[in-house]
Amino acid sequence: MAVVDAPRPAGEARQGPALAASLAVAALGGLATAGDVDGWYASADKPSWTPPDAVFGPVWTVLYIVMAVAAWLVWREGGWARQRRPLVLYATQLALNLAWTPVFFAAERLALALAVIVALDLVLAATVVAFWRVRTVAGALLVPYLAWCLFATSLNAGFLLAV
Repeated sequence: MAVVDAPRPAGEARQGPALAASLAVAALGGLATAGDVDGWYASADKPSWTPPDAVFGPVWTVLYIVMAVAAWLVWREGGWARQRRPLVLYATQLALNLAWTPVFFAAERLALALAVIVALDLVLAATVVAFWRVRTVAGALLVPYLAWCLFATSLNAGFLLAV
């Protein structure tokens, strides 16, 4: 039995830069966090459910890889021409994800960081639904990321309440 590839969206060769955005956000977030984790955060009163610092790097690495795969799966279903809404939602949540790190760690603006991460949660939930409608597996791949962001939201709120 011959296997036939699904039709490729026009401009598929450009998907590399679009998906590289996930890895760019990961790298920029890591750079933004690196210098500040040893600052105020190291001595801050943390919520009791805060995991050890060593957990965050591996978790985010896996999540960013899975996010890129999910976006790629949606992209393959017609590219920007057919999947503009889910991909714009994806880009928006990436921007909010990127914005949260310097607001929380570098600026120490915990209330503003909470507003950013709640916005991230809402846009990410919409992204999960939009991806799910395009390819169920793409939406399912984002569920652990949504769970982790909701957990991060609880941590952000816990820091804010401890201040």
